[in-house]
Amino acid sequence: MKPLIAATDWQPVIDAIRSARQIVLTTHCTPDGDGIGSQLGLYHALRVLGKQVSMHNRDGVPRIYEFLDGAAEVGRGDYNAGGGRPDLIISLDCGARSRLGMPDPFFESATLVNIDHHASNTRFGDINIIDDAYCATGAMVSDLLIALGIELNAAMARPIYTAILTDTASFRLNSATAEVYRLAADLVEAGAEPWPICMQVYENRSLAGLKLLSECLTTLTLRDNGRSAWVYVTHEMYEKTGADVEDTEGLIDYARAMQGIEVAVFIRNDDGGEQWKVSFRGKTYADVGSVAATLGGGGHRHASGCLMHGSLESIEARVQKAVSELLA
Repeated sequence: MKPLIAATDWQPVIDAIRSARQIVLTTHCTPDGDGIGSQLGLYHALRVLGKQVSMHNRDGVPRIYEFLDGAAEVGRGDYNAGGGRPDLIISLDCGARSRLGMPDPFFESATLVNIDHHASNTRFGDINIIDDAYCATGAMVSDLLIALGIELNAAMARPIYTAILTDTASFRLNSATAEVYRLAADLVEAGAEPWPICMQVYENRSLAGLKLLSECLTTLTLRDNGRSAWVYVTHEMYEKTGADVEDTEGLIDYARAMQGIEVAVFIRNDDGGEQWKVSFRGKTYADVGSVAATLGGGGHRHASGCLMHGSLESIEARVQKAVSELLA
């Protein structure tokens, strides 16, 4: 098995892992398939090395990823240091320390390793391995395992495959290069089963989630002469359908998939307050990562997002201005 990007210098991370006594792996709030997959893949690898390692996130593992080996071992909420404080924390797929959602004491007396593939990463770690040439942080974990000399097994391969599958939108984005397909083949040979994984991730919607989809599609509007598509989810929609934030996974793709659309925008409110999550998807030439950056967020050229505060109307106006300037 060859590394996806041979030039990456993993030695500082390897040295930190080898010298660590207690390691905690973490990822961003409301984690996605790449964050969870990267975390679980590295967890099983470090266990093979005989390391004392645990996983802890601000939020729990989304339902669609609970089938992965070790998902039940991921802690959530406030961190309990009953077993002793870690001397090494590895952050995976997170662009800024604030997005980990953990208080300052969590990081005390620990070396912080930051592994991420977002160009907008703030390089908040003591050791930072940031490379947006990777299709997913899961692919970075795969290269780290090669550098560590760890042979893949099924427990590692399944979550890493899930990370790559979800962050390439089922291998539909231009980040799914020939090398990425070769990596996917290596993961399948090591025990990742494509069909069961796809079924769990993409064909596991609840009835409440389908009702939320129906409500969301009623908000669909086209703007910018038919080049941008907008959809919304409000707190009232959650209450009406019985759905929750996890059921919003993939809703933006319905807007992006429309003929002639270059930019899709999805705005959601989870708690009835004035904080809104804004997600962007680009199709061909539009760099939506630059749009998110101007609004205080970040991400990739074709997938990005940000958090905004205010009324829906005020946020919509600010986002509309940024999107229209991009498309102009």
